[in-house]
Amino acid sequence: MFSLSGKTALVTGASRGIGRAVAVELGRAGACVAVHYGANAQAAKETVAAIESAGGSAFTLRADLAEPGAADLLIDALAAELRGAPLDILVNNAGIGAYGGIAEVSEADYDRVFAVNTKALFLVTRKALALMPDGGRIVNTGSGVTRIAFPEGIAYAMTKGAVDAFTLALAAELGPRGITVNTVAPGIVDTDVNASWLRGNEEAHAVAASRAALGRVGLPEDVAGPVLFLVSEAGRWTTGQVIDATGGSNL
Repeated sequence: MFSLSGKTALVTGASRGIGRAVAVELGRAGACVAVHYGANAQAAKETVAAIESAGGSAFTLRADLAEPGAADLLIDALAAELRGAPLDILVNNAGIGAYGGIAEVSEADYDRVFAVNTKALFLVTRKALALMPDGGRIVNTGSGVTRIAFPEGIAYAMTKGAVDAFTLALAAELGPRGITVNTVAPGIVDTDVNASWLRGNEEAHAVAASRAALGRVGLPEDVAGPVLFLVSEAGRWTTGQVIDATGGSNL
C-alpha cells in the first residue's frame, strides 16, 4: 500500500532537511522525484544522489520562490521534463523563517516570509493542478506553531496558520476529483535551519527534547514517514487534516 511505483512527485525545498528526507522516502518507495531547490544546486544534486542510491530516480528544478513569476517558471520546467506524463504528488515543503516578536519583524521580512510560505505555495499548487490527474495527492508542510504559541516567530507562525486554512479549503474543493490535501506539522527538527542553536549546545538540545512526549528532538525522517502515508494508497481516505508530527510536543 506504500508503493509509489510509476508515480511522479514534486517536492519543493528538497535540497536539504525535511524536504530532502521526504524526497528520498518517496524515491525509495518508487516515485520519480522532481527535486526543487532555490539556490543551492550542489545540495540538490546530493538529494538526487541519495535518491538514486536508494534505488529511485530523480531530477532537479530550480526556482527562487520569493521572486515574482517563480511558480510559473517552476511548473513550466516540470511540464517540460514530464513530457505529457502526469504529476501524481505535490509536496509543498519550501519555506523560510522570520524570527522576532511583533516589534522586531520588519515589514520587508514579513512580506518575504508570506511571499514564500503562503503566496508561492498557493501559486505553485494552482499551476500544478493542471498536471495532476484525479486521485492525486497534495501535502503541505505546516508547523506545530499553529498549536503551540511561538511569539518569537509570530510572522512565521501566521504563515503556517494560513497553510492550515489553505489545506482545509482546498481539500473540500478538490474532493470531487479524488485529490487529497493534507498538512504535516513538524515540531523541533534537527535540520540546518536549527543548527545554530541546537547542535553543539547540550542544554538547548535537552530543553528541546524535553518538550516532546517521546523525549527527543525530531529528525527529518520522522516527518517523511507521515508524508509517505498520506501520498500512498494507504492515505486515500484522509483529507483536509493537519497531521501532528511533533513527537507529542507540549501535550
